[in-house]
Amino acid sequence: DTITILGFGSLLSERSSRMTFPDLRNFRLGRVPNHRRVFAHPASIFFQRGIANMETKEFSSLSAESAPDFPGFVCTIFEVPNKDMMEDGVPSKAFLEREEEFNIVQAPFEDLNSPNDDDETMTGILCTRASDEIYFQRWGQERFDNHYSKYGVSTIWGWEPDSGLKPCATYLRHCVLAAKSMGDECYNSFLDETFLVDRQTTIREYLESNPQIMDTLPPPELAERYGG
Repeated sequence: DTITILGFGSLLSERSSRMTFPDLRNFRLGRVPNHRRVFAHPASIFFQRGIANMETKEFSSLSAESAPDFPGFVCTIFEVPNKDMMEDGVPSKAFLEREEEFNIVQAPFEDLNSPNDDDETMTGILCTRASDEIYFQRWGQERFDNHYSKYGVSTIWGWEPDSGLKPCATYLRHCVLAAKSMGDECYNSFLDETFLVDRQTTIREYLESNPQIMDTLPPPELAERYGG
């Protein structure tokens, strides 16, 4: 019994994916239509690992959000054993622990290696935009306080397009290197089909204005995890 995972950030890297899913197989490229890839929320792990910059608001991570009629983005696809990850189509507690802030859904995808000529729709697990309300219902106030409030963050999903929220630099560099390692189609998709919280500025435009990001190395203890 296996499930299909759709990766769009750290999981663009096979090495990074294997850190999380050591038993993964059939690592390949696909496309998720009708979704937008956005740096629109803070990830607690960036604060815990000391790579968030509060002063510049460089602490956002990636999510996918529903965007009907949007061309979508190139992702990675792979299968993993369903070891207590999904139960009757619902994410298990252990899986939710790992992706605490997301709404985990089954999303349609296209396999770029073997186009599907029939009408069968293939679906995979995708981490999508949720809400603060869902987080509180799932985990409660104390966990929010420990993971966010104590770092001066008052909302996960309430960042407005004009909030000035920016990608965590270490994480962005990692994602860019990971996308590049998967070839031009994946790389160009990441640059042109990934957006800042304003949903207007592409990552290509952002990096042209902030080239220093690609020269900023992660701390030595995180070099492997955030090395592309």
